[in-house]
Amino acid sequence: MLRRLFPFCVFIMTSHVLSAQGRVDCSSMASHILRQKVRYCASIPPGYDAKKNRSYPVLYFLHGLNENEQMLFRMGGWQLIEDLRQQHKIGDFLIVTPDAKATFDINSANGRVRYSDFFLQEFIPYIEKTYRADHQTKARAVSGISMGGYGALRFAFAYPGLFSAVSAESAALITDTLQELNAAMRAGTPLVSLFADVFGNPINAAHWKATSPFVLAKKNRSAISKLAIYFNCGEGDQFGFEHGAEALHRELQAEGIKHEFHLYPGDHSAEYFLSHLGELIVFHSRAFASAK
Repeated sequence: MLRRLFPFCVFIMTSHVLSAQGRVDCSSMASHILRQKVRYCASIPPGYDAKKNRSYPVLYFLHGLNENEQMLFRMGGWQLIEDLRQQHKIGDFLIVTPDAKATFDINSANGRVRYSDFFLQEFIPYIEKTYRADHQTKARAVSGISMGGYGALRFAFAYPGLFSAVSAESAALITDTLQELNAAMRAGTPLVSLFADVFGNPINAAHWKATSPFVLAKKNRSAISKLAIYFNCGEGDQFGFEHGAEALHRELQAEGIKHEFHLYPGDHSAEYFLSHLGELIVFHSRAFASAK
């Protein structure tokens, strides 16, 4: 979606500007689980190369549907992050964005694409080995936009012991019943049809339930209550994701899980995402600081 709105740019900063700015390194890693190379980008804070004995917290940032690992930086996120840092509104931490294609950041119902297994078993260990990442739970967080927002919430709620904080913008949280979704799939509704490769056609009910942030919030409420949680959504979201966001807000309230939720004017667009990205990044900076 956002690929059509922003031209391709390269964000590799040369070494002579490192003292003033960070940089973004883009590379790939070989995945045995996915049987292919997976691209990723890593936002490196200024001073990283000079401070050889320092380790850094990591925020894993998951992209939206029809996007890739460069989404955050292409939409203007890199400059926004640099501005926040220069204004002393955030501390130094790594931001890593893996390519997830259209997997919804989970294993597919048929088991053919094991993206969740890749992320947990290969990608996080690879990043923590390749970069000077702090390996402690308190220094690991996950976030995302749209499809990636769903993925971030699912990862954190399914594996709360791995992360200290989670956030999402316009997360793809769907409140339709399986009967309604299957009917929409039979009718060839474009967005729902994309679910087939991930959730099955018809949707695999057990798989849908096992990956649902709503179900996981109940199942793991005790551990989830230890997470710092933030999410927002536009009240005019074209896909109706504001209803899912409000439903999750009510679910977390019912479970007594502390969180921060905002419903803002706006739709499901790059402009909306960028307008509230700053508070999301500040949220994670504060969460990392308070977890020390």
